[in-house]
Amino acid sequence: MPVLIGFAVIGWMFYQEFDSQIFSSIEFSIRTFVCIILAFLFMFGRDLGLIWRYRIISDKSLTWTQAFRVNMLCEFTSAVTPSAIGGSSLAILFLNKEGINAGRSTTLMISTLFLDELFFILACAVVLFFIPIHQLFSTSTPLSSGLLILFSSVYGAVVLWTVILFIALFKRPVWIKKILLKLFRLPLLIRWYKQVEELTDNLVVSSKEISSRPFLFWAKAFCTTALSWSSRYLVANALFLAFSPANNQLLIFARQLILWITMIISPTPGGSGIGEYMFKEYYSDLFQNAGIVLVVTFLWRIISYYVYLLIGICIVPKWIKDI
Repeated sequence: MPVLIGFAVIGWMFYQEFDSQIFSSIEFSIRTFVCIILAFLFMFGRDLGLIWRYRIISDKSLTWTQAFRVNMLCEFTSAVTPSAIGGSSLAILFLNKEGINAGRSTTLMISTLFLDELFFILACAVVLFFIPIHQLFSTSTPLSSGLLILFSSVYGAVVLWTVILFIALFKRPVWIKKILLKLFRLPLLIRWYKQVEELTDNLVVSSKEISSRPFLFWAKAFCTTALSWSSRYLVANALFLAFSPANNQLLIFARQLILWITMIISPTPGGSGIGEYMFKEYYSDLFQNAGIVLVVTFLWRIISYYVYLLIGICIVPKWIKDI
């Protein structure tokens, strides 16, 4: 389903924009191929950061192989479920199958979630400080009219969610537990009450372990988080260097952050279809050649998304067999 949606949208965009003269003018040089390889290396850096983070937050309870498997399973889950759900929803299961008990798996999952959201908040704040709003949202396409509003709404929700996670992890986990239990006593939510009760019990236990961690522990975990997400954003920079090197590389990086934030609410599996369309529209003002933006969009999606579908297809059958 994700592959069909993604390729359908890309095919539609090629059909709308196709011009043989435009595409024939695209040059493939040694620099082009080197930069494409660099884009793949940045995605490797993205996964290295996440795998390294699993090693740190698990106190090396996970081997490098186990951390790799958990990360790839999470990425595959993210690729085949709506972005709002993501791979973190099953991280507890994946960690548990690697020999980490349910309570500690909850601790690790919530810790990684908090670190990701904290990075988004800080990175967006830095971007908005150094780059004017009109450059981040300067495209002359219909997408630009609502993108600022969408980004502001999602960013506000992420800030609120991060504050809740901070309170739950470091300050008042019992408060969060009571609020969630009251919420899930409502008629529409009562069916999940037992699961939430178990989750909040684990949350309270997790808070004691997490709050006792030294600053250096969190600094290392945050640095690996920054390495991971920054590497993912740099994929677009490498592709721009391959086909349109004259553009502002800092602006390209900053727009990646905006794009990934807004894709959080995508209802399609892994943002398929929506991600391709938004990338093409959001970056179209940086290209003089309409054909290049389509090629870059296609390569960006292959490297940052379809690769994980392929890896997941290789890993998941063996993982299910071993359960």
